[in-house]
Amino acid sequence: MSPAQEFHYRMPSQVHGYRPGSHHGSSIGGGQAFATHARLFDHPDPRRLDLRASLRHPGREWLVRLHRQRSAVTVHALVDVSASMRFGSARTKLDIAGDFVDSLGRSAFRVGDPVGMLAFDTALRDELMMPPRRHRGAGAAMRALLHEGSRLAARRGGSGAAGLRHAAERLGGREGIVFVVSDFHWPLDTLRGSFELMAPALVVPLVVWDPVELEAPSRNALLMVRDAESQERRALWMRPALRMQWRDAVQHRRAQIDELCRAHGVRPLYLSGTFDPEALSRYFLEMAG
Repeated sequence: MSPAQEFHYRMPSQVHGYRPGSHHGSSIGGGQAFATHARLFDHPDPRRLDLRASLRHPGREWLVRLHRQRSAVTVHALVDVSASMRFGSARTKLDIAGDFVDSLGRSAFRVGDPVGMLAFDTALRDELMMPPRRHRGAGAAMRALLHEGSRLAARRGGSGAAGLRHAAERLGGREGIVFVVSDFHWPLDTLRGSFELMAPALVVPLVVWDPVELEAPSRNALLMVRDAESQERRALWMRPALRMQWRDAVQHRRAQIDELCRAHGVRPLYLSGTFDPEALSRYFLEMAG
């Protein structure tokens, strides 16, 4: 297992909070961004005295400069551990989710943000929960939880639609960043309601798909397929027409996810077979721009 690489993230707008961090904050404190002037009598800190502003003041008051401090935010990873996340050609989608949470833990520790994890399938998996904390090993701990819980996840049927809603209710009304990690192979109406529940947090959907899901086999042959959630088996005769239907279905599903996310002011990031920290850094850079 290669060492997890960090990625860079920032909230695109000002955040509330008094704990120092790396995000643009709205609180007055020891930052670099100028906010306003105030009387030295009200804020007795001669180090911040502004002589030019004091001389221009009509009342000849001594004025000091006040700055906005950078603040920390709480970061959560909501990870789908339903049966379909156990699928993968080279590595399972749950392994890719493990790479992400490990990288997230390291990245959050570097900037001073507390990070936690909630896991869900048909319900909220409390045994796989990690409360938000600032710790160098938070990412490795979250990865270990996912690895330990993956065996139980394989024995539970059903999709993650209901579980995501329960997780969203747990986090509802909190400011911060919420990464939703899933293949989203369930009714998207639940995703719509979950977005609304998680406001005012910044929601970042990470759509984890395996490469063999995206492209049908190139050879014409009899193909045995099994639904990861229902375990239903089915035989398909792979032919050009079915191959085209496969490709159209993937494009249609992606368009549905994009449209739903766009309606809620968020943009999904698609992961295919691997987690790329640089792609996630670019995602936040484009958001800030």
